[in-house]
Amino acid sequence: MFITFEGIEGAGKTTQITALKDALTKQGKQVVVTREPGGTAFGVTIREMLLNPNTSFAHNDTELLLFFADRYEHVATVVKPALAQNKVVICDRFIDSTTAYQVGGRGRSQQFCDALSAPVNLTPDITFLLDLPVEEGLGRAKKRAQLDRFEKEEVAFHQRIRDSFLAIAKQEPNRVFIVDALQPQDTISKAIAASVQQWHNN
Repeated sequence: MFITFEGIEGAGKTTQITALKDALTKQGKQVVVTREPGGTAFGVTIREMLLNPNTSFAHNDTELLLFFADRYEHVATVVKPALAQNKVVICDRFIDSTTAYQVGGRGRSQQFCDALSAPVNLTPDITFLLDLPVEEGLGRAKKRAQLDRFEKEEVAFHQRIRDSFLAIAKQEPNRVFIVDALQPQDTISKAIAASVQQWHNN
């Protein structure tokens, strides 16, 4: 089972991923928690580069290609091997973030993004989109740590990302579950666990 968590900055993905991992582990399931970028040693280097506020790229597609370089290695060495061993894989961000940030936020080509996605050949079973207003998410991000390269972007950039996430959810309602991230953490955790159990039962 491949589960992904998506959302704008400050949506609370880390908290909910931890809660779901704990719930599934108590049920006796083997769970692998990973993230993009940064789910491999190679990916950690890419992540540091991408999030560093001092990083800049001369070509518009360099950032996008780095995300896919991370994904190719990550899927090949972490995600697919774990799934082949019947483990549950929970990933903090996947292809939907690439679409939302690169196509929605940066204005990169959807066709180019789709072409780069083809070799991955992997779609999440369930995606939880933790949704909340941009101002709230950025406010949370500012409180938790120093802002990274993406968090420092203008509000309009983050609004385009949120709109893109919601558009994806509308296009794929059977896969993407929108969760109101303004709710209490326990309420969100219970709703997510129930959705996973329902998917498993079906």
